[in-house]
Amino acid sequence: MTVASLAEIKAKFSAYLQEAEVSGPVVVTRKGRAVAVIVAPADDADLESLLLSRSPRFRSLLDASRRSIMRGQGETHAQFWATVRETPSQSRPGRSASQKRLPNKSLKLTP
Repeated sequence: MTVASLAEIKAKFSAYLQEAEVSGPVVVTRKGRAVAVIVAPADDADLESLLLSRSPRFRSLLDASRRSIMRGQGETHAQFWATVRETPSQSRPGRSASQKRLPNKSLKLTP
């Protein structure tokens, strides 16, 4: 893991991006304190995991789901898979061909 100041990152951003791809995360510091991490995702699934893990909205949804399960309002493993098997695949939500790959444009992230 590499640690570099914000000033160093600004001066050699491309080099630090490559460092993240090759060697792993780069911690960015300001006044000696960590303020960001540059991480190169392995693939689209890894990118999605990284983004969701930091999403307050997604965390809130998971917390609500966990509370529901604790109250006994969740489905069992068997019930869940039975529902999946009974649902025709064309009516299940999925990704269209255009959604399977990330666009080359910058991402606009909203919580």
